[in-house]
Amino acid sequence: MKSLLEQLPSIVAEGKKEAERVMERAESNYRLGLQTRELVVPSRDTNWQDFLTNASRSINLDESSSRNQLVYGDNLLAMAALLAGGVDFPSMRGGVDLIYIDPPFDSKADYRSKILISGDLIEQLPTALEQFAYSDTWADGTASYLGAIVPRLYLMKELLSDEGNIFVHLDWHVVHYVKIVMDTIFGRDNFKNDIVWKRKGGSANPSNQFGIVTDSILFYSKSDDSFFSPSYSLDNDEAQNYIKERFRNEFDGRKYMLAPIERNAALGIRPNLKYEYNGYTPTYGWMMSREKLQQFDKDNKLHWNSKGKPNRRVFLDEYKGQPTENLWTDIYVINPMARERVNYDTQKPESLLSRIIETSCKPGGRVADFYSGSGTTAAVAERLGYNWVVSDLGKPACMVTRKRLIDQDAKPFLYQHIGDYQVEQMRSTMGSRFRIGDLAEIVLGLYGALPLPVEENPNKNMGRIQGSKTLVLADSPNKMTGLATLRRAIEIRDNLMGGWDKVVILGWNFSPTIGHDIEALGQGDRLEVLVIPPDLLDRLKKKGHKLKADEVRFSSLQYLKLGAVSRKQDGEGEALSVEIANYVLLSPEALNLDEANREKLQKVINSDPLALIEYWSVDPDYDGEVFRSVWQDYRGNTENDADAYRVITTARLTGLSKKDGPRRVCVRVVDVFGFEAEATVEVA
Repeated sequence: MKSLLEQLPSIVAEGKKEAERVMERAESNYRLGLQTRELVVPSRDTNWQDFLTNASRSINLDESSSRNQLVYGDNLLAMAALLAGGVDFPSMRGGVDLIYIDPPFDSKADYRSKILISGDLIEQLPTALEQFAYSDTWADGTASYLGAIVPRLYLMKELLSDEGNIFVHLDWHVVHYVKIVMDTIFGRDNFKNDIVWKRKGGSANPSNQFGIVTDSILFYSKSDDSFFSPSYSLDNDEAQNYIKERFRNEFDGRKYMLAPIERNAALGIRPNLKYEYNGYTPTYGWMMSREKLQQFDKDNKLHWNSKGKPNRRVFLDEYKGQPTENLWTDIYVINPMARERVNYDTQKPESLLSRIIETSCKPGGRVADFYSGSGTTAAVAERLGYNWVVSDLGKPACMVTRKRLIDQDAKPFLYQHIGDYQVEQMRSTMGSRFRIGDLAEIVLGLYGALPLPVEENPNKNMGRIQGSKTLVLADSPNKMTGLATLRRAIEIRDNLMGGWDKVVILGWNFSPTIGHDIEALGQGDRLEVLVIPPDLLDRLKKKGHKLKADEVRFSSLQYLKLGAVSRKQDGEGEALSVEIANYVLLSPEALNLDEANREKLQKVINSDPLALIEYWSVDPDYDGEVFRSVWQDYRGNTENDADAYRVITTARLTGLSKKDGPRRVCVRVVDVFGFEAEATVEVA
């Protein structure tokens, strides 16, 4: 068997080909797009009303080109969409000034989600999709890890501007291999530093090795024109010892040290800097122009010794500190009581990202992070005034990031999904000859339905349950299953082949009002809508035809019920009150829980279903296209109530502009497992 070093050339070559295929598709007629799920306007932003008044009712080019973005989905597809651009979103090729990534590398990490609901701790194992991304359990170990990261690094290079830099945060498991990969992709000449971060203090050492307390951060530039602004530190021991040793003199009540201002033999002679000043001419010339030297003299920053030779006074109150080097020992891991802590296992300290962003991204530039985790990169970039785009495959990560940005009163930002995600995944599974009908046929088989005759079923998307009069329809993954689909399914049920007793619709993506649409149609048991498991495509990719029907669970929809919604005059404007009455969770069978945790969850579903809500938001003037959340509450927000594990159930919005006619109010909720539901109501 070849060693990993022997496999590296083919891993890099194949990764480059995969990146080229992605870029070719980005430039073709078929473009993978981003769908704006929510325009988040943090409720503490008192100017949100002006923002909504001035903004176009649809996301347009001028509005979106500078809008910060939080993207849910596979980062390979997210980067493909960013490179492709679209009508509303220009391509971001060459538009990113700094990339920081902290890809998973701890092969022993526990990535299960731990959720406290109504006093019970429920542990959810990662989905198959998240396991593939986060738990480092690839069949070929490090070779598979490198195979996944290589095409992504190629795409990151395409996104970087000529002034851009990239930082890749790793540990001892893979850093040496990734260094070779990055030398190949970015060029050895563009390697700047291997930064060693001492992330914690001493630890209990195993008996046969030294304790491991450091990570490595590989720093590369895109070109010779890359931006860099040195940083300095006064807080570390080195700087403090330097101050004690050097700043021993005093002038006019100010401590200072002496520094040379003439060139030495190693620097050589600069004829244009060799001139006489105050009777002194250095052998090799000065370090500065005459004008600057005169300014030093005017500011009392020149010290002449008894022999008439000058040095520069460096005053302590103007001293920046020691230049930051590649050994970082002054940034500490987040302690359990820190204000910035968001209880995310791989969270990095904000001071770490502050140093990276401020030194390596031009002011006002765009920062990207494609393994955003707890959202530290976005939070720091936002606070420092940079633009940002971040993505993550984990719904919990996106939820934590969204809440964190709302907490710090971020500017309005977009929360987006990758359009046609399932179709793109299936193309990579089944190859370029993939057709939507092929996938529908597979889904029907896994549900246990037999296909209808081809003359009645040209799209291969309809089947029947043997021994019954039940029709099964598998909807397309590149569309939303909504009211139009329901009506069409009912018509087919009543008319096709003499009629059927019942129709079951299997869907991938659903219109937010699907639960209310089903109720409104009043079909009872004759109409059933089930969810195709969201990780099905990943499982097909791994097991293919070996995946059996009894391994796949199709689950019921989750939906939201509103309570009282009222509207009244409030001074010159209006006030709105919106109550959530009930939340019905997607069947627990769809969650990756063991039996003990499933029992705990069922108790909560039966006794306190609203405790499952993680986040909810309100758009008081929903246009049916872009959901603009201008009021939010979420678990952990204790400003509205003292319970950190519950949301309040009534939203009160004041200061709304007066509106003639009904208001179309839309409410969205996200539960603790990342599932979403929506309800819309018109208020007279």
